[in-house]
Amino acid sequence: MIIYKQVDKTYFKQYDSIPMRVNVTSYYMIKKLNRGLGGFMLVETPVEPYVKDFCLCEDESVTRWDKQFDISNWAFFMAFDGEYPVGAATVASRTEEINMLAGRNDLTVLWDIRVDDHYKRQGVGQSLFDMATNWSREHNLVQMKIECQNNNVPAIKFYHKQGAILSMVDEYAYYNEPEFRHETQFIWYLDL
Repeated sequence: MIIYKQVDKTYFKQYDSIPMRVNVTSYYMIKKLNRGLGGFMLVETPVEPYVKDFCLCEDESVTRWDKQFDISNWAFFMAFDGEYPVGAATVASRTEEINMLAGRNDLTVLWDIRVDDHYKRQGVGQSLFDMATNWSREHNLVQMKIECQNNNVPAIKFYHKQGAILSMVDEYAYYNEPEFRHETQFIWYLDL
């Protein structure tokens, strides 16, 4: 049985042990109509399968967050199978140095959500997402902002299913990061 709980930074090492990988089999190609003036279409396009691992970079380590940011207005949630951590989510709010918050005190950002590959498609991500949105509502936040990339099709479909609205598509968001330059940033907003 999976146990869910809100945690603090003493759990960061366990949180960090949960892989954050995406099995990529397709991506959403942006098809512009009349160079964008006629709108655009997202076309799911198959690719040679590969794994995108978000946890390869030491700078992404969860254990560094409290050294990089003021996390006093953040919330952390984890899922455990017995003692084994199998999923986690973080929401950030009311933190000046977080650009994604755009200076808003009524906005929360889904900073991170991850589920161990062996526990995907079992409702773990949904439960963690629900905990994050419920916490945000309880703290009088009115919207959640979510970032993902066009090659994370499972996340795109998940956020759409939650009722989030795709509000921004930025093909050049990762231009200065050569290994990710081919990816497109999707920004979603979910009214709470």
